[in-house]
Amino acid sequence: MRLALIVEYEGTDYHGFQYQVNASSVQEELETAIERLSGDKVRVKGAGRTDAGVHASGQVVAFDTKSPLGTQKFVSGLNFYLPEDIGVRAAYVVEKDFHPRRNALSRKYSYTVLNSVVPSPLLRRVVHVVHEDMKVISMQRGAKLLVGMHDFGNFTGSLGDERSTTMGNIFNASVRKEGDIVTFDVEARSFLTHQVRRMAGSLVDIGLGRLTLEEFQIMICESGRQFVVNCLPPQGLCLMAVTYANFPPRIDE
Repeated sequence: MRLALIVEYEGTDYHGFQYQVNASSVQEELETAIERLSGDKVRVKGAGRTDAGVHASGQVVAFDTKSPLGTQKFVSGLNFYLPEDIGVRAAYVVEKDFHPRRNALSRKYSYTVLNSVVPSPLLRRVVHVVHEDMKVISMQRGAKLLVGMHDFGNFTGSLGDERSTTMGNIFNASVRKEGDIVTFDVEARSFLTHQVRRMAGSLVDIGLGRLTLEEFQIMICESGRQFVVNCLPPQGLCLMAVTYANFPPRIDE
């Protein structure tokens, strides 16, 4: 049978989700825990290849198993074997052709900024700190400009092996503030390498008055021009959720 897991992790101590030789990864920890629990030596497939230091609260992975263990036993057993910064939130039996990356309809990311003159030791692993006062209303206006189909070539590094275009459709993008916490939320079917961190960096620059809304509009509309785009560090980024047409299933097992 094929199982799909919803996985949460704090990515600080990992070189990303994807397995790497001689470097720690979330995928390797999951595969090791699965083998210790069920005896299955598997290669899990993930919905998103989060970069080094990036977190997730709704990563989706899938793998095949011959184990007779039920889904709840998989949840409790894997959480027993996993390190404390990785946790399985839920497990479901899915169709044999379910693929967490190819079947995904959208991915939702959040980038979190602590806008404060003083640091927060408790939040230091999951936020980016900006000490100067940011104009959130301007950032909110900037986020609206991202929505729709655009060429995001100015907001990416390497395309990677699986992307041949920098075109993309942003379904939703917004900025919200709660106390000293400013969060950029964005949803699309897929994203380019470092795209969310670069969009977030541009919005922070707008909030600090370093970038105008007119300049940001040009960056979105004219991908062939050369721009220096602020790419924020990874710790503020989190993969919040991945959406599908028929997942999670309504009836477990």
